[in-house]
Amino acid sequence: MAKSQDDSAVQDPVIATRSTPTASTTTFRDTLYTSRTLILPDDRILAVVKGAVSVNTSDDLALNYLKAHTEFELLKE
Repeated sequence: MAKSQDDSAVQDPVIATRSTPTASTTTFRDTLYTSRTLILPDDRILAVVKGAVSVNTSDDLALNYLKAHTEFELLKE
């Protein structure tokens, strides 16, 4: 006898893959490393992945930190 599929365990693919809207981000290129961890003055961590790091445009501390260091250059989007 075949087992019937439990419909409660099946998710609607549209709902399961829908992402929530995110705030806009700004991306910087790391001119020295392709991968590293940055620690901000408030002890938050930013990850450089594939030579780039993205931050929320409303995150003034992170933006100022990246703009102040010459090894990061703002990418035009």
